[in-house]
Amino acid sequence: MKTPDRFSIDISIPTYWTAEQALAVFDLVDSLREIIWDHYQGKILEIVPEDRGRRVRRRFRLDPGDIPF
Repeated sequence: MKTPDRFSIDISIPTYWTAEQALAVFDLVDSLREIIWDHYQGKILEIVPEDRGRRVRRRFRLDPGDIPF
């Protein structure tokens, strides 16, 4: 069993969803991620470890001018 850390949650998803249901959940999670990032990006980048911060920046393709530090 994987040891949990503050950046992960071990969850299971149903295996019986239709493709449409899976897409609806995917779209919801994606929208939540964008909303959370827009509001908290500076604070998130302050608390994530350096190596994870690089991955986060690559994932969101930040413009260096957008980083508040």
